Amino acid sequence: MLTEETKTHIEGLLNKYKTRRSAVMPALMHAQKQNAGNLTEEDMREVADYIGLNPVVTNEIVGFYTMYNPLKDIGTYHIQVCANLSCSLRQAEFIIEYLEKKLDIKSGETTKNKRYTLTRVECLGSCGTAPMMQINDDYFEDLTVSKVDEILSNLD
Repeated sequence: MLTEETKTHIEGLLNKYKTRRSAVMPALMHAQKQNAGNLTEEDMREVADYIGLNPVVTNEIVGFYTMYNPLKDIGTYHIQVCANLSCSLRQAEFIIEYLEKKLDIKSGETTKNKRYTLTRVECLGSCGTAPMMQINDDYFEDLTVSKVDEILSNLD
């Protein structure tokens, strides 16, 4: 269920954009943040209703873009590793395998303590600095095993 704060935020977005549809993606992000990084079907439906769109639109957007976490229990740190062509050519698969072993989970899973969720994703838009991963909202590029270890050790 959308909070009043989220509805107010969406209202501001609707005033900002020329077309209501342009507010969908940032509205979904705000709804996701209100739920500690998860996006429920109810939230997607409410965002669509609030903006005046068919709920199919929000479902399509959430299904396509990797920054949305629908119907999953996401850990404190959501680690998304790009596995697209540029990253794969620069050892992204090795980084994913390393993280799976280090965290003792498979891609698509969350650690038992709910600290980390690991997800293999398609392009994160940083092909020139492959391999790369995104942890929550931060990008980490030109990855090596030692860089991954350093990044994880610096998480609070």
